[in-house]
Amino acid sequence: MIRRLRLKNFKCFEDQPIDLRPLTVLSGVNGAGKSSVFQALLVLRQSYLQSFLPSRGLALNGDLVQIGTGKDVVNQNASKDDLLEVHLEFDTGATDSWVCRYAPEAEVLGRMAGENSEDYSHNLFTSDFQYLAAERVGPKPAFEMADYAVRNLRQLGSRGQNTVYFLAVYGKENLPCASLAHPDARSTQVTAQVEAWLEYLIPGVRLVIDEFRDMDLVRLQFQFAEGRDTSNLFRPTNVGFGITYALPIVVAAVAAKPGSVLLIENPEAHLHPRGQSRIGMMLAKAAACGIQVLIETHSDHVLNGIRLAVHDRIICPNQVAINFFERRVIQDRAHHTVVPLKIDSTGRIDHWPEGFFDEWDHMLDGLLAPPSERS
Repeated sequence: MIRRLRLKNFKCFEDQPIDLRPLTVLSGVNGAGKSSVFQALLVLRQSYLQSFLPSRGLALNGDLVQIGTGKDVVNQNASKDDLLEVHLEFDTGATDSWVCRYAPEAEVLGRMAGENSEDYSHNLFTSDFQYLAAERVGPKPAFEMADYAVRNLRQLGSRGQNTVYFLAVYGKENLPCASLAHPDARSTQVTAQVEAWLEYLIPGVRLVIDEFRDMDLVRLQFQFAEGRDTSNLFRPTNVGFGITYALPIVVAAVAAKPGSVLLIENPEAHLHPRGQSRIGMMLAKAAACGIQVLIETHSDHVLNGIRLAVHDRIICPNQVAINFFERRVIQDRAHHTVVPLKIDSTGRIDHWPEGFFDEWDHMLDGLLAPPSERS
C-alpha cells in the first residue's frame, strides 16, 4: 500500500509530501492541486503501460491522462536546470523514485541516467487498479463489449464505459473481499453484491443485463422494487444520471481484491445527499477490507459518511487520511500546500481550515444577519 507521495516541481507543487492511507480524501477549492495528485499516479501507470518505464521516462499523454508537454507539467517557478521528481513510499518501508529532466516541448520527459530498480509489481501498475474520472459515461441504451480491456485487463475504463460488460463477464464470480459482503444481497456473487450496494445508495433499484453478441453490444435496464413486486423495465436514459454514474464506483469496490488501488473523482456526482453520504460509508468499508481508495471530493455529505464510518467503527481513524489543499497568494506569488487533518475515533476532525467544507456555516451566517449587514 502507498503510504506517501512526494511531488517535486510537479505542476503547482515545488516540493510537497502527501500522506496516503487505505482511505484518502482530497479536498479543497478548485485549482488548489487535488487533481495533480491523481495525475502524478496516472502518469506513472500510463508510462509503464506504454513501455516508457522503467528506462525511457514519463509519458504525459495517453488513455488515462493528457497533460500536454513539459511546460505544462513542470512547476512554473522551476528553472531549466531543475528536475521533476515523483517519489512513492510504501507501507513495507520501500521507496521508489522517478526523476526526469525538464524539456518544455516534450511529451515524454526523459529519466535521469542511473539504476532503475523500481518495483512494478505494485498494484498501481497491474490489473488490480481502477481509475474513475469525474466525467463518467452517462445513461445509454447500450454499451460496447470491450473484450480486451475487460477480459485481459479487467478495466472498467476511466469513464466507466466498460462497467456493464464487466458485470456480464465477471458478475457470477464470488466477492473477492468477504468482509465487504452486503447482508441483504441474494448471494456472494459480484452482481448480487453490486445490486445490494446500489440499492443501499438508491433504494429499490435492480439490474437487468442482456448481451447481444451479434452486435457486440450489452444492454443495461433497471427495475425498481414496489413492495413484493417490481416495476417494468426502464432504460438508463429514462431514470436519470445518478444510477449510471454511481454504478462504476460500486462495481470497482465490490470487484476489487485486497491490495487493489482505486482512484475516484467526485463520487458524489448526480447523487442525492443521502446517496452521497452512503457512498462515503461504502468506500470506507472497502478501504477497511484492504483496498486502497483515493477520492477527490467537494461533498460534505461524502465526508460525513466517512466520519460516520469511523464513528461506527467500520474503519479505524488511522486508516483515514484527510488532505486539505490550499492555494494562497503571498507577495504576488501563488503557494500551494497540503494540510493534513486528523480524525479521531468519534469521527471528529481536529481543525477546520478556512475553505474546508465551511460554506454551509457562511451561508447560515448570511441568512441570520440583517440584510443591511450583508449589502
